[in-house]
Amino acid sequence: MEHSDLRRKITVMVAVLGALLFASLNQTIVGTALPRIASELDGMEYYSWVFTVYMLASTVTGALVGKLSDIFGRKPFILAGIVIFIIGSFLCGLSRTFVQLILFRIVQGLGAGVVISTSFMAVGDLFAPRERGRWQGIMGSVFGVSSVLGPALGGYIVDNADWHWVFWVFLPLGLVALLLIWILYPSVPRTEGEKVDYFGSLLLAACIVPLLLAFSWGGTRYDWDSPQLLGWLAVSALALVLFIAAERKASGPVLPLHLFKNSIFTLSNLGSFMVGIAMFGTIMYMPMFVQGVQGISATLSGYVVMPITLSMVISGAVGGQFITRTGKYKGIVLGGLVVIALGLFLASTMTAKTPIWLAILYMVIVGAGLGVANPTLTLIVQNAVPDRQLGVATASSQLFRQLGGTLGVSLLGTVMSHRVAVRMADTPPAEAADGDGLDPGLLQQWQNTQLLVDPDKLEQIRSQLPETLLGLFDETLGALRGALEYGLSGTFLCSACAVLAALVLMFWLKEIPLRTGRAAKPLPAGEADGTEIESIERSPVREQQAEAPAERKPQSAGMKEVRPSMQDTPRA
Repeated sequence: MEHSDLRRKITVMVAVLGALLFASLNQTIVGTALPRIASELDGMEYYSWVFTVYMLASTVTGALVGKLSDIFGRKPFILAGIVIFIIGSFLCGLSRTFVQLILFRIVQGLGAGVVISTSFMAVGDLFAPRERGRWQGIMGSVFGVSSVLGPALGGYIVDNADWHWVFWVFLPLGLVALLLIWILYPSVPRTEGEKVDYFGSLLLAACIVPLLLAFSWGGTRYDWDSPQLLGWLAVSALALVLFIAAERKASGPVLPLHLFKNSIFTLSNLGSFMVGIAMFGTIMYMPMFVQGVQGISATLSGYVVMPITLSMVISGAVGGQFITRTGKYKGIVLGGLVVIALGLFLASTMTAKTPIWLAILYMVIVGAGLGVANPTLTLIVQNAVPDRQLGVATASSQLFRQLGGTLGVSLLGTVMSHRVAVRMADTPPAEAADGDGLDPGLLQQWQNTQLLVDPDKLEQIRSQLPETLLGLFDETLGALRGALEYGLSGTFLCSACAVLAALVLMFWLKEIPLRTGRAAKPLPAGEADGTEIESIERSPVREQQAEAPAERKPQSAGMKEVRPSMQDTPRA
């Protein structure tokens, strides 16, 4: 598809971007509407499950679709993903109980994982690596727009209309994207001689699901040393061992292990993992800081986080253009990581007295770095592998970023809770309130950081207290706010350390030329570290497939075969 007519490729990308916007908007629109939905469906007890099951389903399908789409082509999968997502969204709007909503969110997640992964793969199918930078930036802009528009629209719908329309409002966009991709997206014949690794796919899912569940519930639903949590981790570890053993013997592995011999592939995915920690950690904990420490309302906190997405959009577009023009990527990814680390370090210095404009500035800095680093890391992975493994490489990049975000948020939450507990050890003991007739257990409830982000609950407690206890209550809240400040500064600092670790790894990254066409190889022959994987495990069938196109010279439609020359390829 790289040699298709430019107008046709752009038209196809518009359809793909429409599908991506459809999926990403439905992701972000739910957050602000969910409290109202949970209240009406009496499901506050299972509130987090709406996000957890969606994340699990999308992560698993996103990881599996890479190899399968390399075999069968992208078109059937992106079409199937859109259809599944449309069905899931429609059913979510029909939910009459919270359990039904959770089940239908699983369907949504299955479709979302396929749509988002194949959308990024489409860039690799349609454009040469040298051209992918600008399109990766545009796709990042889609996520930025959805991050800004989705929450605002979700809040508006639940305040002014029926909440069911949260899931239905974008269905026409999905149908249009489905029609355009069905008509315009080129069909690719199945790769002959390649078997589907069903057993490996099952083991990979069995490894991912318990791992994500363990880290999602660790420190919240279960203690980290609880038998339930240790059991989930043990199941995940066992599945990983079996997966590695199975993939070594599989003729067509779902995640070819020899890819990890490619230092570029491995280092870039580790970088995506670390950046995922920083990105999701910032998005999760910055609203808690401005609400809990600085006392800003939930609505206004959204405007503080919004600059992250806006700066991601702008920097992603600029970075993509730079890569396309120069063909260089190592310097820009290093610069992006430095900017992220700087922004997070500055965020770790914030206090209750920090001006809100300064907090916004720090978020702009973090977003600028993320906008450059995220798409570039995906581009690096795509450029480092043979074209026949483009799908599995792209899916791996998305998988590592998702795993980093999920695991990182949980670990950062543990850091925050520990630091809050340490600081709260200096607060007035419960016995201090015995003389005033206050139940010691009630004082412990006052020391819950969730109170700081729930003004209605705070006002309710204050209105029920006698005058003699208001001073103690305010003193406890002041100590709690200081403890939360201390805890969150630790999370931002740990996130900065994760990014610095990625920065160190990227110094070891080899920069190879960004190909201008499919004829170029990822690395010059003779690399001893396994980065030249074009020749590894090449079957006779693939040898024939690789040679067949060279025997034909395309003459139809006025198109010429494009072969990059040394002059066309930038030097590393």
